[in-house]
Amino acid sequence: MIDFFIGPFANNEFMVKALLAGILVSVVCAIAGTFIVLRGLAFIGDALAHGVLPGIAAALLFGFPGIIGATIGAAVMIGGVTLITQRSRLSSDTAIGLLFVSMLALGVAIVSHSGSFSGDLTRILFGELLGISWGNIWLLLISTAVIGIVAVVCARPFMLLAFDPEQAQVAGFSSRKYHFLMLLMIAATVIVSFQTVGTLLVFGLLIAPAGAGALLASRISIMMLLAAIFGAVSMYAGLLISYHLNIAAGASVILVAAAIFFAVFIIKNVTARRASTASEAAHG
Repeated sequence: MIDFFIGPFANNEFMVKALLAGILVSVVCAIAGTFIVLRGLAFIGDALAHGVLPGIAAALLFGFPGIIGATIGAAVMIGGVTLITQRSRLSSDTAIGLLFVSMLALGVAIVSHSGSFSGDLTRILFGELLGISWGNIWLLLISTAVIGIVAVVCARPFMLLAFDPEQAQVAGFSSRKYHFLMLLMIAATVIVSFQTVGTLLVFGLLIAPAGAGALLASRISIMMLLAAIFGAVSMYAGLLISYHLNIAAGASVILVAAAIFFAVFIIKNVTARRASTASEAAHG
């Protein structure tokens, strides 16, 4: 029985590397995901996760590292949204939606133009968690440290921006500046995570663990910690399921993360309902 849970990692180096990379991705996604959930930025998170597709596809097509293309794609998304909202009366959601479908369509066009792109497309969309290298792990470690430092240094303006934007302005923090910095942090998270779980699934790892954490905690630090724990558990359980049932690792991870969220949601609501019923009975 113990071998079922430990064996895959004890006997296979690629599983150990996948788990290490997955834990780092869980931590960095917990940091960015918490602010996405608190600020209601799920749409921009989804748009960034899919908007980097043409950049990655073009980079691979011309022989460049995918991470360079992802960076360019994210820069175009953020720059485009900022430009449209500042130079027109359109809302940010409209700008995001327009750029989202445009970038996604461009990515599909680039992929369809190439005759032998199916393998690369699979890696872009679903990641290559089981083929991760030590170089990728070091990049994830450095990126996680940098994003973590940004979150700590900007903790107060980020929290004010999440709960009371007007108070942030009164306190001397530029809402526009820190909103832009938050978008950069989210974009950086997507860029460093796509190689692990892919552009289609990284959004799930940003939202599901952070959403579960938000249901259980009111303090941002506790919310982030819970999100990181839920993400790491999802990685471990997802890799086990992938190994024993021979299904895609990235998809397994996201399915576990979603299952954890819905389990927390159901337990939270059932507990609250029972507490309410008991309170009514005591006062009745």
